[in-house]
Amino acid sequence: MSDLILSARRLKKTYVVGKRTLEVLRGVDLEIPRGDFVALRGASGTGKSTLLHLIGGLDTPKAGEIIYNGENLAAYSESRLTKFRNRSVGFVFQAYHLLPELTALENVCLTARIARLPAAAAEKRGRELLARVGLGERLEHKPSELSGGEQQRVAIARALVNEPELLLADEPTGNLDSHTGGEIIELLKGLRAEKQMTLIIATHDAKVAATAPRVIELVDGLII
Repeated sequence: MSDLILSARRLKKTYVVGKRTLEVLRGVDLEIPRGDFVALRGASGTGKSTLLHLIGGLDTPKAGEIIYNGENLAAYSESRLTKFRNRSVGFVFQAYHLLPELTALENVCLTARIARLPAAAAEKRGRELLARVGLGERLEHKPSELSGGEQQRVAIARALVNEPELLLADEPTGNLDSHTGGEIIELLKGLRAEKQMTLIIATHDAKVAATAPRVIELVDGLII
């Protein structure tokens, strides 16, 4: 098996807004070695989130191809693509996306249950992960009862519950103060090392990007 977990070749993505066609990605080539920690840096609107969504299977490119573990994502059936998103990739978003009516533990376990993990095993894994991210005493709290940093920790536990090999974090510190944001980055780095995952963080923050051993600059839909 190749040392690359994924690669993007000549990747293009456009959106039609009214009568305008916006070129968000204009021919991106990208290679990510297995186990790497990469910061994808660029200003707002440069295509960082779009690129993460494409390589995570949440969207499809207009042109180009995405190769994951030697296979083209375009060849995946819808059911296989759904399984890929649920089990192979973990997503951490700026806005957390927790279900407000569920507790922290229920939010984490839901992803595992979608993957058909037995309830007892899902709960055990959820409890262990929430303890690992520092929320062992907050299992029964709902999102409205948690701080922004705590909600992001729940979101990280949820992203890891199915033991993905690729973790994509889109502006994970964007809604947090600098101190809490620093804690979240250190947590992601530690978890990545523990679980031997590949980690890609998209950020506009130079300080966040500087924590990664490899930084990729995205400007106007191109990697420079």
